Amino acid sequence: MTGNEFRRIALSFPGAEEKEHMDHPDFRVGNKIFATLNYPDKTRGMVKLFPDQQQQMTQADPAMFEPVPGGWGKGGATRVHLKAAKAMKLREAMRLAWEKAAPKSKESKTKVK
Repeated sequence: MTGNEFRRIALSFPGAEEKEHMDHPDFRVGNKIFATLNYPDKTRGMVKLFPDQQQQMTQADPAMFEPVPGGWGKGGATRVHLKAAKAMKLREAMRLAWEKAAPKSKESKTKVK
């Protein structure tokens, strides 16, 4: 997978926009980052998952996904190795990250009890 393919998938989600953070592209919804690209180098991206989702992804495909080292990784920040990335798996991980960051609608807040 290329960086442009990663970018295309990230920007395919409703309300997603590309900005920049610490000299690399990031992807946001509602001004919350759900993915980044080219950090720490151009061979990787990152998706922000819940820790249990991260564990499922890294166990299912350790060549593609790994926790970011340190505290960010313990919180669910997950590296994506672009060379090993498959579009369908990345889209699923990206969807989970987007859902985590996306603003919750009033309707969804009233349904949750």
